Amino acid sequence: MKQDYTYYKSIFKGRRLPLAYVDLDLFDENVRNIITRSGDKKIRVASKSVRCTNLLRRVLDSDARYQGLMCFTVAEAVYLSQLGFDDLLVAYPTTQREQLKSACSEVSGGKSLVLMVDSREHLASHQSAAAEIGVTLQVCMDVDMSSKFPGIHFGVLRSNITNEAQAAKLYEEILKCPNLKLVGLMGYEAQIAGLGDNYPGQAIKNSVVKMLKRKSITLLSARRKAAVNTLNSMGADLSLVNGGGTGSLESTREEELVTEVTVGSGFYASGLFDNFETFNHLPSAGYAIEVVRQPVPGIYTCHGGGYTASGAVAADKLPKPYLPEGAKLTPNEGAGEVQTPIAYDGPETLQLGDPVLMRHSKAGELCERFNTLLLISDGKVVDEVLTYRGEGQCFL
Repeated sequence: MKQDYTYYKSIFKGRRLPLAYVDLDLFDENVRNIITRSGDKKIRVASKSVRCTNLLRRVLDSDARYQGLMCFTVAEAVYLSQLGFDDLLVAYPTTQREQLKSACSEVSGGKSLVLMVDSREHLASHQSAAAEIGVTLQVCMDVDMSSKFPGIHFGVLRSNITNEAQAAKLYEEILKCPNLKLVGLMGYEAQIAGLGDNYPGQAIKNSVVKMLKRKSITLLSARRKAAVNTLNSMGADLSLVNGGGTGSLESTREEELVTEVTVGSGFYASGLFDNFETFNHLPSAGYAIEVVRQPVPGIYTCHGGGYTASGAVAADKLPKPYLPEGAKLTPNEGAGEVQTPIAYDGPETLQLGDPVLMRHSKAGELCERFNTLLLISDGKVVDEVLTYRGEGQCFL
């Protein structure tokens, strides 16, 4: 059965628009393909790229290789823990005392929550909260994986731990905290995992990005290895060495000391991930907006649709018209809050009330716009499940 415009239009007939959906047939194929791409590594699921507890469980239940979640806030990790999830690594640090205490309370109940640190200030706040609750709190050290080339900071501005000597100094401080235990090291190579290198019509830029990636992979692999070996030589017991993301699995899986890779965006295969040379996942998630006007021939104005992604302002942060094939945003208006004109001159006959299917540039951010996701399989809606938003949750 071909998943074309007619296929989805038939499924959505009579449904209230706009709506968001996940095609489980494509989603499950992405889940299987990611296992293949990850080599022999354990795969931790990035919850921020899914933001739907039903689908998080679906991934974790699909194969034993999927183990644990990477959360984006402490509050989210606590929420998921209280829903029955376990093995929760929080990727971003906080010093907010009440959040830290709530995490420690989950730990006191037997749950595994590991919090991220990269400074003495983090250690002080975590130690204080853990001591008050009376638990040993597991922490993970975030080591920066960006690369510096002449005139270029290649990567994201993340941790201030940039080498093994700084990692050793922070570990010495951790050893002074009786209620903290270092169990992991994380290094996120965002410039490999999230930066496309195969944009149409940008051959020169693509070549430069690929060259920088090759150089950066060599540098970051050596940095991660040096940090892990240094900490182990000091007596650290690192059961968790986390790296990678959807776009970097082929390189991260080759590092012997990495125990797990993280994947999130690959399940939905959002628009940004169309622009990678080494893999091609299936567009399983999207949303449909209603054609409500036709101001001139070839232009179909839809209601809503302007769900632009976070990050530096650029054309690739805009949502992509997906179906009917050949539909495009107009350059003057783009995707708007209340209306989105779509340029289309293809074979489909669009009428007022018809859907136009769109794809978000980033994966999980789609779920901040909708309370539910329609789950599709074999040509029909098989379920409707709540997003975080539908569950009344907003973590950032």
